[in-house]
Order: sequence, then structure tokens, then C-alpha cells
Amino acid sequence: MVQARIAEVTERIARRSHDARSAYLDRIAAAAEAGPTRRRLGCANFAHGFAACGVDKGALREGEGPNLGIVTAYNDMLSAHQPFERYPELIREAARAVGGTAQVAGGVPAMCDGVTQGEAGMELSLFSRDVIALSTAVALSHQMFDAAVFLGVCDKIVPGLVIGALSFGHLPAVFIPAGPMPSGLPNDDKAKARQLYAEGKVGRDALLEAEAQSYHGPGTCTFYGTANTNQMLMEIMGLHLPGSSFVNPNTPLRDALTIEAAKRALAITALGNEFIPIGRLMDERAVVNGVVGLHATGGSTNHTIHLIAMAAAAGIALTWDDFADLAEITPLLCRVYPNGKADVNHFHAAGGTGFLIRELIGAGLLHDDVATILGGGLDRYTVEPGLDVDGAVVWRDAAATSGDTAVLRGAAEPFQATGGLRVLDGDLGRAVIKTSAVAPERHVIEAPAKIFHSQEELQAAFKAGALDQDFIAVVRFQGPKANGMPELHKLMPPLGALQDRGRKVALVTDGRLSGASGKVPAAIHVTPEASVGGPIAKLRDGDILRLDAVTGRLEIRDIDAEEWAAREDATADLAPSHVGVGRELFAAFRNAAGRADAGASIF
Repeated sequence: MVQARIAEVTERIARRSHDARSAYLDRIAAAAEAGPTRRRLGCANFAHGFAACGVDKGALREGEGPNLGIVTAYNDMLSAHQPFERYPELIREAARAVGGTAQVAGGVPAMCDGVTQGEAGMELSLFSRDVIALSTAVALSHQMFDAAVFLGVCDKIVPGLVIGALSFGHLPAVFIPAGPMPSGLPNDDKAKARQLYAEGKVGRDALLEAEAQSYHGPGTCTFYGTANTNQMLMEIMGLHLPGSSFVNPNTPLRDALTIEAAKRALAITALGNEFIPIGRLMDERAVVNGVVGLHATGGSTNHTIHLIAMAAAAGIALTWDDFADLAEITPLLCRVYPNGKADVNHFHAAGGTGFLIRELIGAGLLHDDVATILGGGLDRYTVEPGLDVDGAVVWRDAAATSGDTAVLRGAAEPFQATGGLRVLDGDLGRAVIKTSAVAPERHVIEAPAKIFHSQEELQAAFKAGALDQDFIAVVRFQGPKANGMPELHKLMPPLGALQDRGRKVALVTDGRLSGASGKVPAAIHVTPEASVGGPIAKLRDGDILRLDAVTGRLEIRDIDAEEWAAREDATADLAPSHVGVGRELFAAFRNAAGRADAGASIF
């Protein structure tokens, strides 16, 4: 049974969402009742659908078995998605083995934030989530499918796939991961190389060698950023097979899990006796479980945006207040870089998601009475997968104790009593901060503001020696309507270097940092953003700011109310961010984008 506060927040979400959720459920129920549309397609339409199906043509044309749609984010530039190249054939073979068929319904874009970080393309990154949702809808719009599997891992890709899948919420949906690359150069060493380069103490060759040793093969980057937070969420929300999130690519177990996932998707269609559509699976309890998992693992701040957008696609109204209330009662059970020295491979070896979920259920912090792709009960996820002598997947109970308490702990001995994220409020608006990677003595910073309108401006000031002092960097005009809300990780090496010199530094921005946010206290996603007249636009150099992650406040200090009210908003020339690298095509997205605390979505 869940704790009273968990139940209270869940009930509050349900009441707030009642009308939208009811309308959504009615819509998907009507779609389910109509049955598989391909049975009702005109002959020409249907013939187009199986014309190139090869050995499966007869089964799809004449058979009664289920047909599985594959929506894939495969490309071979993105290390996390390169392993998906082999998946469609594995899935087709699995479908044939159980009397079904499978077709690649469509592909979706898959941007690598690691490649675009600090580049112009990063200004398309957040919007790519909604493009992926639209692309998923196009893929499934042929209405040839009884269920779908979704191949995606990274930052905006999984949230986009979830939003798209929920638009076809009458279909079962199974998400299939690719797994993390094996461990390379320790993350601390990589971060140190970046900082030394920022300080001019090592050259580009040394930096490139460190990066190449870190990102060295197929699979997800091994730090606990948005990509790996996505994988944890898909598991704790019941959309992955248990224990499948962090199995390395191109291994026998990884392939066996992919085959098992395809078979499971075909087993839960409306044609069988165990119909589990994603629109019903993704309810208020599953959403709360996701937020609790985010807090317990110190996951990516991006999900204070993505989870809101994902929930909204199912008719569920999730707010930052819900995040804040759940953070107060969720203990931090994981220390994975940037919140510690370990990577996700170490987390998996220490007990992984099965251990984590069992501990959270035992502490009354997760709803166990939820639907999952395995059926009812999240307790079915307190296991880890292996192979039997015939190479088939078998599950055994998760480890009874953590294999490394420096990485993963039980609920009775957490790293800290509250979660790794905090919502900030104050006269500068609302923001979020990831506290799990920040030393406690830096949870409160009060210092003069230094104002910048780009990462490059701050970097130039650092290189010129103009920042060797206590200050709070304000980097504004970085919100969704301004320039697409890019991640601003170029800020971290110089700010980290100044902090290491003993300076009190912090960041306040209406842009993003993501799960790779590090040791510098950073109030991010500030809303309202500067470009729509948010209070952050009024700030000037020298204003005394207070970032207080203990009390949850973000404020300007010692200023007369009349003076503050009389200040004019700053302006910025955003034209350079609206052209080039395809950005001119996204003007409609910038115009339609909502606030960060509403998901920053165009929908």
C-alpha cells in the first residue's frame, strides 16, 4: 500500500485530470471497438499494405494473426541507436514464431544532443520531440497494426515516441531499448579533461582523446543523463520488459530480450485474451510512479518538461507542484554520474532497476496495483533477466542487497532523505534545480548577477579573465519561444573551474541543462521566459540574487518595489537563431511552444 502522501498527490492529479482523461479514454475505447482497420480497408488500400511483404505476404493477406508495427529511431550516426539496425529482422522472426507478422511502419528522427551540443542544431533539439510524436502518428496512421513496438533510447526520442503512441492509445505498445555501451573512460576523468581544456591547460588533441575514450562504441552514453533516465522511466512505468533497460547491446541476452518483447506485444492485442492498450496502462498511478523513479534516481531535469507533455497526451494534467510534493517524500537511492562516480553499468551490476523498484514498493512509494505490459502488478518488475540453457529469457528475483552501496542503496539507508530535484519559486518566476549532484554547502548561493544572452558571451568573459569573482550567471533569451530552449552545457566547464577556485557561482537561465547537469547549482527552465516578458528580462548586472535550494526560493534581494516595477524589459536580437541549420522551418514551433512548466509543447 502506498504512503498517504503518494495517494494524496495521485488523487489530486486524477481530480484535476478528470474531464480530459475521461474524454481520452472514451476516444480510445471507440477506436478499440472498431477493431483492426486493415480488415476494413478497400482492396487497393490493403494490397498496398502487403505488396512488399515477401515471405509474410500470404500471412498478412489471408491470415488471422496479429500484425505488429515497428516504429524505429534507427540511424548509424547515433551510438545509442545504431544497434537498432538489426532489430526489425529479429522482430519479424519472433512474430512468425507466434503466428503473427511485423512491418516497419515508419522511422522517426533521432538527434544526438552530444553532436549538436553547443552548436546551432541544438536549437532544434527540444522541438524534435514533437516532430517525433508527429512522425509516430504518421507511421501508425496506415492503421494496419494490432500493436506496435517502439525502438528508441535518447533524450527527446522516447518522450516523442510515447506521445505519438498515446495518440494511438487503443493499441498495445512495447518499448524496446538498445542498452548502454560498455564502460569507458571514467566520467570524472572526462569532466576533468573538459575543464582543463576550458582553462587552456590542455589542447584539443587531449580533449578529443578523452571524449573518444568515453564515447567509444555502440550503445547509450553511460552517464545518467536524459537517455538513461528515459530507460528507467519506461521500465518503472511498465512499458519495458523487466530488467531490460541496461543490458549491453549486441549480446545474447539483449537479442533474447528483443525477441521476447516482440512476442509480448503480439500477445496483448485485442485479438487475444489479454488486451493491454497503452492508453489505459498510462494512468495517473503510472505517471506518479515515473516521477517517484525520477526523484529516487536523481534523474534528468529534462523530465520536468517531458513527463508533463507525456502525461498530457493521455489526458493527465501533471504539474511542477506534483514534482515538488513527491520530491519531499522520495529518498535518493542512487549515485550515478553526474550524481556520483559510477555509471549505469555499475548501477545495473549493483542490483539495477529490479532492486530499486522492490525497495520503492516496500517503502510505500510506488503504486504496485498498476497495469504493465506483463499484466497487473509492478511487483513483477522486482526481478532481473538471464538466459536458460536453451538461450531463452528467464527472470530471477533481484538481488537481496545492493552489490555496491556507493552506487545503489535500500530505502532504509538513502543517500539523502529527499529526491534529487527541487522546484524553485520567487519573484523571478519558477525554475527547477538538480540538487543531487551539488554539494550541500552550495545549495544556497547569494551573489551579484552577471547578465549574458548566450553561452558564447559567458565563455568569452571567462577567457578574458572577467569572471574571477563570486557571481550568479544569468543566461536569458534561451526559452522555447526565443530559440527552442537549447541545452547549455558549454557553460559548465568555465563555471566549474571558477567554483574549483573557491568562487561562489551559480546559474539562472530560461534554457536547459538536462541530466548531465553537474556540480554547479543551476536554476533552469525559468518560466516565464525572458522573450515573453518574464521577470528574468528585468535583471541587470549587479542585482543581488539568491538561489536557495533548501527553501525552494529564487529571488532578487534588496531592491525597491517601485524601481523593480518601473524597469523596462531587456531585449535581444534573436534573428541569428531563427535561420540556418533548418531553424527557419521551425518558426511555427517557436510561436506555438508552451511554457516550460506546461511541457514546452506545441500540442
